[in-house]
Amino acid sequence: MSSTDREPIEILLAEDNPGDVKLTRKALDKGDLLNNLHVVNDGVETMKFLRSEGEYADTPMPDLLLLDLNMPKKDGRQVMEDMDADPQLRRIPVVVLTSSEAEEDVVRSYELSANAYLTKPVDFDGFVEIINRLENFWFEIVKMPPK
Repeated sequence: MSSTDREPIEILLAEDNPGDVKLTRKALDKGDLLNNLHVVNDGVETMKFLRSEGEYADTPMPDLLLLDLNMPKKDGRQVMEDMDADPQLRRIPVVVLTSSEAEEDVVRSYELSANAYLTKPVDFDGFVEIINRLENFWFEIVKMPPK
């Protein structure tokens, strides 16, 4: 089945840096998979989106969450804690996409059930490459549970 025969992949990007949002959007646009990118800029909004609360009442459940660790109001670690406590939300794959290379952040993220931990490349080509590999892995190779 070609990528044009599939439903778009629903991706939630939880990122407070507008430059990183723009990079991610451009990188996903260059990819092979049809996707709908939803963006929230803090952890509180992330949880509202995931729980379909308020303005997010009609938004689809994401197939993948790209999560920055260092966000205002509620950081990525707290988001993962909340998700892990919710049987429906804990099934959503979480890819930590952050600038932190700190070992304690890597270890803590996996302890909080992150499915992958990626450090953001500093250049656009590197960013596109990592997003393409991410798309390929999660949506071409991995078998996902039904929504």
